[in-house]
Amino acid sequence: MSELFKFFVRYSSWFLFVIYLVAGLVMLFSRNPFQHHVYLSSANVVASGVYKATNNVTSYFSLRDINEDLQRRNSDLELENYRLNRVIRDYKEKLYADTMTVDSALSRYQFLIAHVINNSINHSHNYITIEKGRLDGVEPEMGVIDQNGIVGIVNVVSDHTARLISVLNPYLRLSCKVKGEEQVGSLVWDGRDPGEAILEELPKHARFVKGDTVVTSGYSSVFPEGVPVGTILSGSRDREDNFYTLRIKLFTDFSTLSTVRVIRDHMKDELVEVEKELEIKNIN
Repeated sequence: MSELFKFFVRYSSWFLFVIYLVAGLVMLFSRNPFQHHVYLSSANVVASGVYKATNNVTSYFSLRDINEDLQRRNSDLELENYRLNRVIRDYKEKLYADTMTVDSALSRYQFLIAHVINNSINHSHNYITIEKGRLDGVEPEMGVIDQNGIVGIVNVVSDHTARLISVLNPYLRLSCKVKGEEQVGSLVWDGRDPGEAILEELPKHARFVKGDTVVTSGYSSVFPEGVPVGTILSGSRDREDNFYTLRIKLFTDFSTLSTVRVIRDHMKDELVEVEKELEIKNIN
């Protein structure tokens, strides 16, 4: 205690000076308007500097939380964007499914919308892969069309995808006819032009002119009658067999193929059963 008393005594003049200085400054800045204004301005500048420095420090340490919040918001926005795109896509698919190009009554058919994920047009035997499979109701021997015309027939199916034999494949032969006529021929690709095919074995009494439309005959459960195929470019007749061979300009543009419809025939099982019974009767 004595040491503390000696300290105050030793530096009493300095303490007294500080007290008089503070008192003088208080009297100066509180009683004189100009000095009071200078004091407040200076104090505000200093306080602002301190606050700014403090804010910079606290903001720096808050950057991680802000970044995480932004990431969460971006994720939510991306999910919302995907959801809206899916809704738009569903509406487009519904509209797409409603714009039919087939002339005949189609109440027995159901159309499954699928998107092409792989497609070839430059090979000698071309195939197409779609993103719908067994779990979506796709089965082998189902016909596939797009908004313009025929595309191919399903031949291999997995749970989530399916492979089609493209019209641009010589293995595929389809029963077709000139629209408005009853004579039927076989449509096949000759491997030359991906935009063209030939209609073979058309009877000699068939009538047609260049530009006539060729459609499916409906003589199977794969394609309904009247699905557009293409238009006649030219025709020739085999002198020995007396059959016409027509070159057809295909409606389907296989180079830009993206969305297709898989055809489900609800009467297919019944037709197959009837055909089996007829075969058994013919054998007996």
